[in-house]
Amino acid sequence: MGSNQGAKLSKFFGALSPSSLTSKKHGYSLKTTENSPEARSVPPVKQLLDEPETVTTIDTDIYKHSQFGLIGQGPLLKSITTKSRDTPANIAVTKSGYLVYTDWRCRTVKIVKNEEIEEVIRLTTKYNRHVVCITTSEDFLVLMDSDDLNPSKIVRYSGSTEKQTIQFDDKGQPLYPSGPSTRHITESRNLDICVSDCEAGLVVVVNRAGRLRFRYTGHTPALKNKPFSPLGITTDSQSHILTADKCNECVHIIDQDGQFLRYINCGLRNPWGLCIDTNDNLYVSLYDEGQVKKIRYLQ
Repeated sequence: MGSNQGAKLSKFFGALSPSSLTSKKHGYSLKTTENSPEARSVPPVKQLLDEPETVTTIDTDIYKHSQFGLIGQGPLLKSITTKSRDTPANIAVTKSGYLVYTDWRCRTVKIVKNEEIEEVIRLTTKYNRHVVCITTSEDFLVLMDSDDLNPSKIVRYSGSTEKQTIQFDDKGQPLYPSGPSTRHITESRNLDICVSDCEAGLVVVVNRAGRLRFRYTGHTPALKNKPFSPLGITTDSQSHILTADKCNECVHIIDQDGQFLRYINCGLRNPWGLCIDTNDNLYVSLYDEGQVKKIRYLQ
């Protein structure tokens, strides 16, 4: 539409101010402003490829448990050793490009700026294992597991300030199983919070307010006829949810409402961590190989 046509239309119908738009989605009100993530243009629709393809395989050479690496489109760029020299339970990246990781022994969330490690959050509860993701609003979502019978929970932080706890559904039942497990967390483009639970064999998705949307327990038939064992989890521009299935050596793609769409099966041996870049390329870390595979699965 040309500028003259737009001017004529606005003359007849008026113009909408971005700050005046309010919508209600999944049980909570969401006010849209010009600079909010919800006000961004709708991404173009991309179709799933019939056959996903591996674009490249990156050798990281990261085998030391107290290290994690920075990779580009090729070899390892840099490795960083944690202060405690223990395995970082989880890593994430802020909008500014800073690395964030959880240190389970110190019970902290730390950020790496210019190779200097700073403490952001010190956890004082009895919850011991923690994984983290960064939201579009730059909050920290920290998923916490307990050694006892207390159910796991998600705590939202703004900086070091606790803002929200997500633990129970509307009937007072735990959203996440109790006890230790290997879990991962991410936020979808539609602001849903997605958690994978390997031992329980399920993915739990809640909205921003913490209300349960659905649980995904895998798809039948499974590729290798083994139990669903979800590990790494991520989402793309289409609000698809992708999760690595360790035992079936594949990645599940489901839509934002929990419907199974497709497997990605590109010779993935023990797939673990997942992430998506700005062009919707999928990166899969292979636990036993010290490798990251870059996979194209959208047109």
